[in-house]
Amino acid sequence: MGQSPSEKAVFFFFLALFSVSLLLAGKLIAPFFDTIVMALVVTGIFVPVNTLFLKRLKPTPASMITCVLIFFVVLVPVLLFVGVLSKEAYDLYLMAKTAVLSNQIQQVLENTQALERLNHLLATMGFDISFSWEELIKPISELGRVVGLYLFQQASFIASNVFKIVFYFCLMLIVVFYLFIDGTRFVHFIYDLSPLADEHNEKLFCKFKEMAGAVLIGNGLGGLIQGGLGGVAFFLLDLGSPFLWGVIMGFLAFLPIVGVGVVLVPAGLVLMLKQRVLAGIGLVIFYALLSWGIEYMFKPKVVGDRVKMHPLIVFFAIIGGLQLYGILGIIYGPLVITLFLTLADIYFANFQVLVEPDRVKGNTKKDSSC
Repeated sequence: MGQSPSEKAVFFFFLALFSVSLLLAGKLIAPFFDTIVMALVVTGIFVPVNTLFLKRLKPTPASMITCVLIFFVVLVPVLLFVGVLSKEAYDLYLMAKTAVLSNQIQQVLENTQALERLNHLLATMGFDISFSWEELIKPISELGRVVGLYLFQQASFIASNVFKIVFYFCLMLIVVFYLFIDGTRFVHFIYDLSPLADEHNEKLFCKFKEMAGAVLIGNGLGGLIQGGLGGVAFFLLDLGSPFLWGVIMGFLAFLPIVGVGVVLVPAGLVLMLKQRVLAGIGLVIFYALLSWGIEYMFKPKVVGDRVKMHPLIVFFAIIGGLQLYGILGIIYGPLVITLFLTLADIYFANFQVLVEPDRVKGNTKKDSSC
């Protein structure tokens, strides 16, 4: 039975009013969007801890104890190592800026006489070109200056905004506190509000939860292990700034394909050029074993096979997320791609037949050759 004109008018008026209210509510919440997203992610990570406390306590004290635990496990260690990171990053920046870094690298490379041999070979082949170590090392020195300055600025920002960071962290803990208590009701409210079927809402929620767990639990712990062990290796081999390079490797570990090899392999080559061949080979072997152990043993056991996404997609999702959202792009990038891929699955399974009925009916196995 069709709706009368007056009923349609009431519906469209309600829809317009609801859209305006949604826009205004979004503007109110927008300044705290990052805080809310991080609260959702942190809640998902610490659900097992809260569940453990719920076996002996009521929801409110269990949630409160879990939030206190999060405060000491997450915030306090971050504030403690910011000072060390700031000092080592600034030292790297000064070394690159004052050409100390490039001079050290140039001195090591000149001892190999590799460039002289290359220039001689080019001359005998008739090429009227020659290279100098200074020209080749300049981009490396510039990269060290940029990386050192960026990390120093980030660490300085954290150090100079401690009270602001603590405030937003405590605000996040308030959200986490109520999510532990009323999280189920909040999820059901979103389900009821969404026009999608409950099975589609459930699929979206589960995919987001699994991806957040994969990024923060799998990649986060994997990055912590690789960054920590990589920093220890730098310390034992006397390569300088072990804490700084450990932090860099911890972040690089989030990136598939490249990972901590961007730091460890060149470091191994530098050791070989310094006539420390066994140490260099050992460092490269250490990288191979560490990377293999994390990717093929640790992550599958922690995350499982629930989240299946091509490494190249994850790589570009994280890189794009970092460019758009800063450091939180490590989380936002994969979540945005997860949203798109999950909606694509829902479209193919339920809505493609409405948009392209002829294509779906004729979607039989065909020869894929051109």
